[in-house]
Amino acid sequence: MAETGSDWLQAAGGEPFHSTLAALCDQLGELQLPQVAHGRRAIIIFEGPDGAGKKHALKQLAAAFDPCHVRICPIHHDRRESAEGHWLAPFWRQLPSAGDTTVFYRSWYRRVLDDRLQGRISDKAAARAFDEINEFEAQQRDYGTLIVKLFFEITADVQERRLAERAGNMWWPVIRRDEPVRVADEGYAKAVAELFANTDTRWSPWRKIDGSDERSAGLAALTTIADVWAETMPAEPPHIVGAPNRAA
Repeated sequence: MAETGSDWLQAAGGEPFHSTLAALCDQLGELQLPQVAHGRRAIIIFEGPDGAGKKHALKQLAAAFDPCHVRICPIHHDRRESAEGHWLAPFWRQLPSAGDTTVFYRSWYRRVLDDRLQGRISDKAAARAFDEINEFEAQQRDYGTLIVKLFFEITADVQERRLAERAGNMWWPVIRRDEPVRVADEGYAKAVAELFANTDTRWSPWRKIDGSDERSAGLAALTTIADVWAETMPAEPPHIVGAPNRAA
């Protein structure tokens, strides 16, 4: 399980933040081209508590990728949907097509974090969910889908400060759909430790992002994604069969 984050700006060789970000966005845009050309599917998961810098990093990623080949799926608790069919069914409907990427802003891991901590499922159901998640991700891997799982970490003090800042905006209570899970909540540390212990698999490892500073967290997230894309996506264009001859 890799860890990146708070010291990223120093690791960037002292370059100004905006030029470093622009270079990363350009790199990601170029790395997306072979994915599209070869029809490779990809899933990126942004997980972690409210206030950990996920939305900041997501905005930067959305600016880097071709929007025609990216789908952003924010996940919230849906009481009606959770009572109808298997709880993983909605995620099957949001899986990427060939050449595309689906970004889950929160994900199926809400089941073993938010739902568990807020008493919507039992510990027994959470244990079963871990097995179902691992099987689900293994199926995606077997189908050739790349999965990048990012977990944004934050201290309780920083989270409370950021949540208080949001509460000062009159629109925030209106648009917020879920009660945030707080890092200081009883049981949070245990639930996160069990999440890593049960789902940090060889085929779908977790990558931790230090969310203490939003700017460096965004750079760390984009760098992690770029590194995985560079390592995974083909370096050569696909062979073109029966290409038409150009007219003289």
